[in-house]
Amino acid sequence: MAETYTLHVAGLTRELPICKVNDHMDIAAFIMFSDVELTVACAKALLEKCPEFDVILTAEAKGIPLAYEMSRQSGKQWIPARKGAKLYMQDPVVIEDESITTAGKQVLVLDRKDIEYMDGKRILIVDDVISTGGSLHALETLAARSTGTVVGCCAALAEGDAAKRTDITFLAPLPLFIH
Repeated sequence: MAETYTLHVAGLTRELPICKVNDHMDIAAFIMFSDVELTVACAKALLEKCPEFDVILTAEAKGIPLAYEMSRQSGKQWIPARKGAKLYMQDPVVIEDESITTAGKQVLVLDRKDIEYMDGKRILIVDDVISTGGSLHALETLAARSTGTVVGCCAALAEGDAAKRTDITFLAPLPLFIH
């Protein structure tokens, strides 16, 4: 039987499988995509903790369910930064980052019209898990292309040392399993 980690977040309990990252570290696999109850509960709990905002910015793909649900509950617009330029993007803005959950460099792209939409607005950056902060940095860089202001960064979970950060809002810590 596979090893699991019991997670308590937003008043719910979930068993997460432990996945090997490399010879020295494992992580608990936290995936919100198919867990509607968890996504709704986490969105509600984060909205209660986050500062006032006008628009949500998230990275494709794992942050999308949480950002969408926070948008639905708050009535505020959300913008997904895509993993590559899409045909509908007339003037794509591209940023590269590295994330612990993605092998190698990852690209995040917004259409210029999305950047213009963020102009003058209070921007809340949302992700499912904050670990190394690579995705947050890329999203902050994209947001900085607008005249908007990032008012906060939040996630359902903070993994490893990210749980010690004071500049992010999260609901529960998620340990790294070092061996």
